[in-house]
Amino acid sequence: MAKISKQREESLKRADELKRTIDDYLNIRKSIPKGLDLENEYQKNKNHILKVLDANEENWNDYKWQLKNRVSDIETLNRMINLTEKEIDSIRKVGEQYRWSISPYYVSLMDKYDKYDAIRMLSIPSSIELIDELGDSDPMGEEFTNPAGTITRRYPDRLIINVTNECAMYCRHCQRRRNIGQTDNHTNTQLIQESIDYVKENEEIRDVLITGGDPLTLSNDRLEWIIKSLYEIEHVEYIRIGTRTPVTMPQRITDEFVNMLKKYHPIYINTHFNHPKEVTRESKEACEKLANAGVPLGNQAVLLNGINNDKYIMRLLNQELLKIRVRPYYIFHAKHVKGTTHFNTSVDDGIEIMEYLRGYTSGMAIPTYIINAPKGHGKTPILPEYLISRGKDYILIRTWEGKTYKYENHQTIDIKEVY
Repeated sequence: MAKISKQREESLKRADELKRTIDDYLNIRKSIPKGLDLENEYQKNKNHILKVLDANEENWNDYKWQLKNRVSDIETLNRMINLTEKEIDSIRKVGEQYRWSISPYYVSLMDKYDKYDAIRMLSIPSSIELIDELGDSDPMGEEFTNPAGTITRRYPDRLIINVTNECAMYCRHCQRRRNIGQTDNHTNTQLIQESIDYVKENEEIRDVLITGGDPLTLSNDRLEWIIKSLYEIEHVEYIRIGTRTPVTMPQRITDEFVNMLKKYHPIYINTHFNHPKEVTRESKEACEKLANAGVPLGNQAVLLNGINNDKYIMRLLNQELLKIRVRPYYIFHAKHVKGTTHFNTSVDDGIEIMEYLRGYTSGMAIPTYIINAPKGHGKTPILPEYLISRGKDYILIRTWEGKTYKYENHQTIDIKEVY
C-alpha cells in the first residue's frame, strides 16, 4: 500500500474536521419544509382551491385571474384552509383597520391546519396587529424624501418611483401599509410623468428603481411606457424593478412580459423570498424565465420573528435561491412599522445569522445584513467583527471558525515610484 504523504495526511485530517462542522445543519435541514419538496401537497391544495373557486388549470395559469380572484373574505379562506374561531375573529377585527388579500396561488402554499406555518403568518392577519403601540406608520420618512411625483430619494445618484399600491398579496410585515388603504390605486399618469421629468432634469440620477405596491400588477403596456421613458434618458444607466410576484403570483412572469423587458437591458429585478417554502416549482420556472432572458435577479429578504430568524432556515433559503438563479442580496432588519412590530427581532438574531453563514456556505449565498437608518437616512450594513485589533504594521483578524491570526499590514506604496 502506497505511503500517504504528510501533506495528504494533513489534508484528510482537515477535510474530516470541516465535515464535522456541517453535521448539525445536515440533520436539521431535513426538518425544514422546502417548497420544491412539497409539490404533491401543493398540487392537492391547488386542486381543492380550484374547486372552491369553480375554476380550471387555464384560469390558474392566468395572472389576471389570480389578481381578480384574490382571497379577501373569511368565508372563502375558511373553505380553503382550516381556521379556528379565534383566527376568524382576529381576521375580521384586523380587516376593519388593515387590508388583507391573498392570491389563490399563495393560499395553495399554506399548511391547512398549522397556524404557525410561515406562509400563513406572512399573509393572514393576526389580532396582535391591533395592539401594536410601538410602530411608526412611516419609519423611513418617505413623506419627507419626496421631491417630485411619487419619488423617494435618499441617495445622490439613485431614486425610487412608486407606481401603484396594489399587490398580489398584502404581506403582514409590509413597510408601506399606510399606502395600501382599502382599494387598489395605480399612480396616475400625471404623477408618473412628473417623476420621469424629475429624473430627466437631474443628470446625476443614473439608477432608477420602479416599485410600489408591486409594479407587476400593472399591464405590460403601462410598464413598458414607464420603462421606455426612463430608458431613453441618456444619463439613466440601468433600471431596476422591485417585485414580489415571482413569490406570490409567479404566473405574472409571462413570455410577453419577459420579451418586453429584453428590449431595455440592462434591467434588473429584485424580489422578496422569506422562507424556503416559497421556493416552489412555479416560482422556479418564473425566475428561470427571467434569468434566461438576461435579467439578473436578487433577493431582498426581511428578517422576521417566527419566520426566518433562524440560522438554519436562512442558510437553506439562500441555498435554495441560488438553485433557481436568484442571488441573495440583502437581509433587511425589519422596520418598526405600526401593526407589524411583532415580527421585529433583536439585531443579535441578524448578527448570529451572518456569523453562521460566513464560511459555512458559499459567498454567493451570503447577503448583506442591513439596518435602515431612521427617517430615510440610508442603508447601514451590519457585520460581525472580524478585525480584532491593529498595531503599527499588523492587524489581528478572526476567521469564520473563531481562530485569530496576526496579519502583516504593509503601507500602500506610491505605484509611480516603482514603475
